[in-house]
Amino acid sequence: MTGSPDGPDHDGDGSGAAAAGERRGGGALLVVGDVVTDVVARHRGPLASGTDTAAVIRTLPGGAGANVACWAAHRGCADVRLLGRVGVEAAAWHERELVTSGVRPLLVVDPEAPTGTVICLVDTGAAAERTFLTDSGASLRLDPDDWSDLLLDGVARLHLSGYLLFSASGRALVRTALASARARGVPVSLDPASAGFLGELGADRFLALVRGVDVLLPSRDEACLLTGTADGADAAAELSRRVPLVVAKQGADGAVVARDGAVVARVPAVPATPRDTTGAGDAFTGAFLAALLTGAEPAKAAVEGCAAGALAVERVGGRPPTPTRPVGASRAR
Repeated sequence: MTGSPDGPDHDGDGSGAAAAGERRGGGALLVVGDVVTDVVARHRGPLASGTDTAAVIRTLPGGAGANVACWAAHRGCADVRLLGRVGVEAAAWHERELVTSGVRPLLVVDPEAPTGTVICLVDTGAAAERTFLTDSGASLRLDPDDWSDLLLDGVARLHLSGYLLFSASGRALVRTALASARARGVPVSLDPASAGFLGELGADRFLALVRGVDVLLPSRDEACLLTGTADGADAAAELSRRVPLVVAKQGADGAVVARDGAVVARVPAVPATPRDTTGAGDAFTGAFLAALLTGAEPAKAAVEGCAAGALAVERVGGRPPTPTRPVGASRAR
């Protein structure tokens, strides 16, 4: 790893103290997930097949897990840690970008696979819709050997990127991390991550794999796919019979919070003018988790999530602004 889970600034022994730490507004957020390089191509209108389409292209740090961590830090979580796997060629750059965003990187450097790369095709029309071409690279090679129970020292919440479920090694890591978190009483959240990959995995298999997760944060499309229900709110309610708390992101319709088979809160979206919807769900998740760590109730935390999502869609790329990168700016590698 390029960082250490048990350095001198670590918090306590973590054993049994996670829930108490959260009630006090303390404790760290540990995110386990993907770190990738995003190549964002913003074009207007349909792609011209067989010839050129003019676009503005930027190379930016990304990955659902890394984005969630950065947005949690941006929301004010003082101790955010990220376990991910990257290739040799981009490890130093990704570490610098995470540190700049206030995240403690715990990156495993893969000696064979390159860093994952995602080409994000963003239509600059009114909806700013995006299409992804994904080469997961090293990001899906995380495995149980990359895990240590010491990673949970001082941690009040563990968040798992759903992309981990789309490889055999990642699924094994999820089982290991869930068992460790349960043993320590650390609550676990998971974002399903991709409706496309989720469809390939299968709803029944996914729901079996996330047994033991405390909070599920699907998009509307993911919630509907998992339940076979056409209505996003109904889908969230149905999922909450399987997972204690479900917070379903509804895009321009905000979010719904569901428990015990019923919707308990509806949170409106914050108005925004979209430039790029990449990472909007990650922004919601990061801000939501950061708010929970300060003691907010789920509905209030969802309000924070919607505010972060609105900020995210007005930016290019999946990360929040940093002190050295003002709103609206982007940086090429």
